[in-house]
Amino acid sequence: MTVKSIFHDSMDLKMKYKRQNNFKLSSNIFGRIWFSMRMFLFNVLSFGPMPAHIAFIMDGNRRYSKKHNSKEDTGHSAGFSSLTSTLQYCYELGVKYVTVYAFSIDNFKRKPDEVRSLMNLLKEKIDELLEETSVVNEYDIRVNFWGELNLLTEPVRLAAKKAMTVTGKNTGPVLSVCVAYTSTHEILHAVQESCANVNKMLAVRYSNECINSAEGLVSVADLEQHLYSVSCPEPDIVVRTSGESRLSNFLLWQTPYCHLQNPGALWPEFSLRHLVWSILQYQRAYSSLHAKRMRSKKKY
Repeated sequence: MTVKSIFHDSMDLKMKYKRQNNFKLSSNIFGRIWFSMRMFLFNVLSFGPMPAHIAFIMDGNRRYSKKHNSKEDTGHSAGFSSLTSTLQYCYELGVKYVTVYAFSIDNFKRKPDEVRSLMNLLKEKIDELLEETSVVNEYDIRVNFWGELNLLTEPVRLAAKKAMTVTGKNTGPVLSVCVAYTSTHEILHAVQESCANVNKMLAVRYSNECINSAEGLVSVADLEQHLYSVSCPEPDIVVRTSGESRLSNFLLWQTPYCHLQNPGALWPEFSLRHLVWSILQYQRAYSSLHAKRMRSKKKY
C-alpha cells in the first residue's frame, strides 16, 4: 500500500465521519425545532379543557399491510411505532391516562398462524417497553394489562406480569393495555367478584350459613370497584381509527359520556395532526359532555 493510497483512505474516512456528524447535528437541530413547535402548539391547546384520559382502538394494522402489499407483521410493527409516538404526544400534552385496545378475546378466532405471530410480536413489544431508552422509562410510566391474561401464551403472560411489577411503583402517566379483553368479560368479572364479596359478608354475618343469592345487595359502586379500570377515571375521548364508529366491546361501562372520534386514517397512519384534531373536537363538545356526566352522577 502506497503513502498516496493511505492518504486517500484517511481522507475518505474523515469525510465519512464528517458526513455522519453533520447528519447527527442536523437531526438534533431539526429535533429541537420540532419539539419547540409541538410545545407551542400544546400550549395553545391547553387554553381549552384538556382530556385526562384518552382511549384508542388501534384499528387498521392488517389493512395497512394490504394497502402496502406487505406481510401482516409489517402493519402490526408500524402500529407499534405509531403507538410509541402517540404516547409521547399524549404525555407531552399532559394526558395522565392512556388506554389502548391491543387484542380482543374475539381475535383468538383468527387463523392459528396469525394468532401465534401476534403473540410473538406482543411479547417482543412488551419487552421493548421495558428497555432503558423506551417511552416507559422516559416518562416513568406505570403499565397495566387488563383482560383474561390466563388466555395468553405463557411467555406473553409472564412478560405482561413482569412489566406490571417493574413499573408498579412508577409515579408518571398510566398506560393500560387491553389484551385478551372484551368489555362483557370485564363486566361479568366485576359481577362475579361483587357477588362473591357479598356472599362472604353474609356468610360471616349469619354464622357461615350457605348463601345462594346476593340479589339486591350489589350496587353500581360495588361493580365499579371490581372493574379492571377502577384506578383510572372514565375516558374523555375514545379514538377508533380507520373510520369505524363501533366500540367493538371496548370499555362499554366506562364510556357513556365520552367523545367518540373516528378518523379515517389507519392506526399505523395515525399522527400528531389526528390527535390534535381529536382534542379540538373534544373541546368543542366539552360543555355538553360535562353537563351530561354531572347529571348522571347525581342519579347515583
